[in-house]
Amino acid sequence: MTSSAPSRPVPPEAASPAAALSTWLEVTPRAAWIAGSVFAAGYLLTFWDFLRNQAVQAVTQPSDWGHTLLIPAISGYFVWLKRDQLLAEPFRPSWWGIAVFVLGMAIYMLSAFGPPAVQHHNVRGLGAAVALLGGALAIFGLRSFRFLWFPWAYWLVFGQTISERLLSRVTERLQDWSAIGADILMNTFGIDVERVGNVLTIHFSDGTSHPLNVAEACSGMRTLMAFLAIGVAMAALGLSTWWQRAALVIAGIPISLFVNILRVTSLGLLSIIDPNMSAGEFHSMVGLVWLVPAFLLFLGAMWVIRNLVIDEPGTGGAS
Repeated sequence: MTSSAPSRPVPPEAASPAAALSTWLEVTPRAAWIAGSVFAAGYLLTFWDFLRNQAVQAVTQPSDWGHTLLIPAISGYFVWLKRDQLLAEPFRPSWWGIAVFVLGMAIYMLSAFGPPAVQHHNVRGLGAAVALLGGALAIFGLRSFRFLWFPWAYWLVFGQTISERLLSRVTERLQDWSAIGADILMNTFGIDVERVGNVLTIHFSDGTSHPLNVAEACSGMRTLMAFLAIGVAMAALGLSTWWQRAALVIAGIPISLFVNILRVTSLGLLSIIDPNMSAGEFHSMVGLVWLVPAFLLFLGAMWVIRNLVIDEPGTGGAS
């Protein structure tokens, strides 16, 4: 009569090859940050052409796309806010990250050498963003995605110039409303204005007139992206529930419209002093100045949204 020897417990790390490999691949935060720095240097070299073109567009069109220069810093700040959660556990590099990185490189190469239909700045931006995400997952592991997805998505959406073909479908309608609003507002101020489509013609007392093309003078409607970027950042930092954040982001559309009505009106008033003030560099400066009241309007909207519902102590409201 034989008896089998009692089975010994299997160590957790030997339960499966995948688990053992995952444990073996654990890296310290210091090693991960060193690897991340090396990857960042290689990333800049690889995608330098896209990054340089994006910077050039932001510098040459500051009133429309200057905000894209700040988006990487804001995304980095979002990552910094999550540093404690990121460092709470050892990093486990993921092979899936390499696959995502290869996908991003494929998209980028397709946009550079593929059919003309995909040779597009925004397609290159998508490829660069996917490659960046893949590199982050490969170094910091899949767990890091919980904390990195929002900064990454914020940079993808707001950190690059949106083509006229995509943006014009939205801005054309907003330009119409801006022209109507500016027409009403300037007539309220007693200014003799005639509107034909998107063209406002200001008639002066000496019998001369000056046309103000809202489709051109209000190219700042493209700052809709800047207003939305401000709204998303403020919602993420200053509001706690999903509906409050969504409401503030949606509020960016009427705020953008209202500020641009004021912007066109101010250009019309300045053209009375000097018609050249409604064009050129001065026109661009006016667009940047109006970002300040837009920010203040966002602060006011956030205060209203935050105080719409006040949780009583002990009611278990969202925090």
